[in-house]
Formats: sequence, C-alpha cells, structure tokens
Amino acid sequence: MYTFFVILALLVLLGYWILNMPAFGALPSGARLKKIKQLPNYLDGAIQNSSPTPMKPEEVSYLTIFKELLKKNPHKSPQNAIPHLTPDFSAIKGIKIIWFGHSSYYLNIDGIKVLVDPVFSKRTSPFAFLGTKSFKGTNFISADEIPDLDVILITHDHYDHLDFKSILKLKNKTKLFITSLGAGAHLDRWGIAPEKIKELAWGDTAQVDGLSFTASPARHFTGRKFKRNQSMWSAFVLETPKGNLYLGGDSGYDTHFATVGDQYGPFELAILECGQYNHFWPLIHMFPEQTVQAAKDLKAKALLPIHWGKFTLAAHNWDDPILKVVKAAAEKKQLIATPMQGESVVIGVDATYPTRQWWLEVDAQL
Repeated sequence: MYTFFVILALLVLLGYWILNMPAFGALPSGARLKKIKQLPNYLDGAIQNSSPTPMKPEEVSYLTIFKELLKKNPHKSPQNAIPHLTPDFSAIKGIKIIWFGHSSYYLNIDGIKVLVDPVFSKRTSPFAFLGTKSFKGTNFISADEIPDLDVILITHDHYDHLDFKSILKLKNKTKLFITSLGAGAHLDRWGIAPEKIKELAWGDTAQVDGLSFTASPARHFTGRKFKRNQSMWSAFVLETPKGNLYLGGDSGYDTHFATVGDQYGPFELAILECGQYNHFWPLIHMFPEQTVQAAKDLKAKALLPIHWGKFTLAAHNWDDPILKVVKAAAEKKQLIATPMQGESVVIGVDATYPTRQWWLEVDAQL
C-alpha cells in the first residue's frame, strides 16, 4: 500500500511538472485579466463569440470526433515533398507577401517587415515527439533565417499559430509583438519584455510606422491546456498607404466578414483559412466554399488561401482545401493567388498573383 501511494504521488508531481512546462504558456492574471473581464463578450468565466458557436453539433460526441480523426486515410499527407522557392526578403515599392505553409507568412510593406503566426517547428504540439509531423519539403526555412522584423503578429494562442520554440528564436529579432488580448500572458512567461507586447481587443488599434493594425472579430476559440477562451482570438485589419489587407486568423463563417468589408473594404488582399475543416466542427473553421464567400463579403480584390499545405489537423485529404477553394473561386469569379511556399505575392504597380496549380504535380510524381 505504501508503494502505491508513493507511485501515485510521483505521478501527480510528474503531471504537475508537465502541465507547467513553459511551452503551455500562462493564463492571464492581474491587470490583463481585469481588462478581459470588462469585455462586453465576457460571460460565465470565458470570452464568447459574437454568435452562438458550439464546438460541435449537439448530437456528436467527442468520442465520435476522436474516432474520425483516427481513421486511416492515405491521402491525409502527400506522398512526395511539397515544392518551395527560396524566399526573397528584399523590399519593394509596394506590398510583398511570402507564405511559409499553414498560417505562417511574411509581409514587407515599403520596407516595414511583419511576420504573422510563425511556426517553424515540425509539429504543432507542446512536445517535440507528439502530434502529426509537417509534410515533407515544408521545413525549408528556419526561424534563424528570418530577417530582423518590425512586428510579429499573433492572431491567437493555438499551437499551430503560436509556437514556443519559434518565439524563443525570434523574440530578439523584432521590435514589437502585436497579439489578441490575453495572449500576451504567454509571451510574458517566455521572457518578452512587457513594453514589446501590444495586446488588442476587438476594435482596438495599434499604429506602427504609418501602418494601422486593428483587431476584428473572428469565430473561433483559444486555449493551450484545458481552460478555453481565456484569451481572445482575432483577425486583423491592416491599413497601409498601398491599400488595406485582411489578415484572417482562424474563423468559422459568420456575418463579421460582411461587417468588416462594409467598414474597411475594399481590401487589396484577404488572407483566409481554407483547411482543417470538418462537418463535426462546422462553426469554428470555414469550408473552402465559405472561404471564397468570405472574400466576397470582405470586398477583397484577391484571396490568398492559407491554413493548409503543411500539417494534417483534420480528416480530409491534404489537397482537398486548395482543390475546392480554387473551384469555388472560379465559380464566383474571385481572383485567387496560389503561391508555392516561399514564393512572393506582390501588390502594387508590378502586381504578381501566382496561379500555378503546383499541388497537382505533387502526388503525380508517383
């Protein structure tokens, strides 16, 4: 009996140690928590979406979802390496966007450098040995190769958007972190100086060298351990002298796209998620057809679909998101950019919207 209690105590201590590892970050406290509790959409101990947003349909159990994710599908990941180009980080007179796969991308706006949701680890997990691996060919660049930055923008605190190891490598390369209210608690714990962190609630704006970042509503959730919705999740409207950009974090489809389009549109480019969807969680991620409609609602000249092409976080085929979003864009006559990872999208006098359907060539190599 004594041995049993010793083992139990050791297991409890081990669990406590694991759950307090730095990679999990920290919950908001103090003045940060007080500000969160004053939000108009804070209710019953958590931040709420603008519309009722259950995580799953009422008739679906979490066990059913777990079984769905465990189903074998040989097409969840590509059989061959994803192609890429070597990123060109040089400045232009205009706006340059470079996508690194999933939701990580780089912006250069007349020399002002912004990095969004940088994840350069091979897994979206607090542990290097857990979670699905990134696709072959997608680890073509490391955090060390990113140039010095003016802003790192974090839309929300999920592991596929806020990566502990990447932040540690990048924290001394940027002048400022801009993020959703509450997510700064993670950055605080990871040793980033408070004066380098700017947290925004929906409707708040941060000015940086003539650029304006405004947090706007999204339909999603947050949480790195067990307690959800203690920090905000946001999209960001980026107003520049060369036109407005919509930097969409994760979001299900809702009326907020049309509202933002009416207030800030037209947008030169909308960067929107199109992958990791499923009918078991239909409200927290968009289906590809909804992605195109969201671009239309935003009055976006062009659409750059992201949140695909690097990690398997849902049960669909790895290339279903891009196949469906390109088809829907053609049907709705929406201009779409489909760059390879590392390739530049350029907005300005010499605008470049890559449209090569490179994903068709990946598994065709077999």
